[in-house]
Amino acid sequence: MSDDGRRAPEAYDPATLGGHTAGQLHRLCRAVGLSQADATAYAQTLTDALGPAVARRSLDLPPPTSSFLSDDHTPVEFSLSFAAGSAPTLRVLLEPGGGLGGLAQSGRTGLRAVRELARSWDFATDRLDELEDLFFPTSPEGPLALWCALELRAGGVPNVKVYLNPAASGAARAAATVSEALQRLGHRQALLEPQRDDRFLFFALDLGDWEDPRVKVYTAHHDLSALEAGGLSRMEDGPQPAEIEAFFRTAAGITPGRDTLLDRRPVQTCHAFTRTATGLPGGFTLYVPVRDYVRHDGEALARAAALLRRYDADPGQLVASLEAVTSRRLEDSAGLIAYLALAHQRGRPPRVTVYISSEAYARRPRAALLRQPATVH
Repeated sequence: MSDDGRRAPEAYDPATLGGHTAGQLHRLCRAVGLSQADATAYAQTLTDALGPAVARRSLDLPPPTSSFLSDDHTPVEFSLSFAAGSAPTLRVLLEPGGGLGGLAQSGRTGLRAVRELARSWDFATDRLDELEDLFFPTSPEGPLALWCALELRAGGVPNVKVYLNPAASGAARAAATVSEALQRLGHRQALLEPQRDDRFLFFALDLGDWEDPRVKVYTAHHDLSALEAGGLSRMEDGPQPAEIEAFFRTAAGITPGRDTLLDRRPVQTCHAFTRTATGLPGGFTLYVPVRDYVRHDGEALARAAALLRRYDADPGQLVASLEAVTSRRLEDSAGLIAYLALAHQRGRPPRVTVYISSEAYARRPRAALLRQPATVH
């Protein structure tokens, strides 16, 4: 503890889940230029949201739950969003309470945590409250109840987003749940239908002081090719198919001129709705699970750096952030860099986002020989 009462990064106990992830977040905050006070406040928010039973849990014990949030079941993930001409934006995604107690209990814990944050930071939860019966049934199904994402800003008050489960009332009702939720929030003209064997994955809401609050629908796309990815955007005045295809190929390590299927972990997309009049989304994001298509994180970093340079962002900020999370050699394992994403939002420059795993419990082994994705014939 420093003389002014602010906690130094080394004060976090790396032997506990809360100390490990809070220390990582503190160092990440400092790496992107947030103040010591902000870093301390955000690290405390993280441990508070995890709750004492999870935050104080020894890392010598197995994960508290089989959290869907990360490969090793750590209920925390970090991300950095890069746009040309500006510093990267740091975000942390977490599962309040660590998912303890089953889905119904986890949902109640998540709602309580979000409402406590709303009281602390003085933002409204009315949009979330309006959907409570849809996403928090008595006997919920699916892989999650509620996740909370914090977009960390200077001053100690972040933007807040919640992720909900469209399959809470059963996978067969996911599309109906998404449609009803969009209508309740005023997007009565919005129309999104999953194709092929795609499925709705998350329904997300911006809460609090966002400049242009969004409602976001995430879809998982199995066995997707670059050519198919280029045609997925429904965004008004959105990215051209060629841009999406190029990002897809670079992120997945696909040789130009080939069309191959990403047939391991599915690609994800997100459509973001802000205006209610047209029903057309004002944002589109493509997420490529790079960790499943590299031998090790050195390759993942090289692809991320190439994409950042393509969009006039500085890869050096990413390198410094990875060093804030881990001291291991990138070539020793795969999975630290989980996803690479390209986001387009109306009225804003495109953003490249890099998702970073905490690896609190395990590291994915390095692939001795990476099997190439299936070629489309």
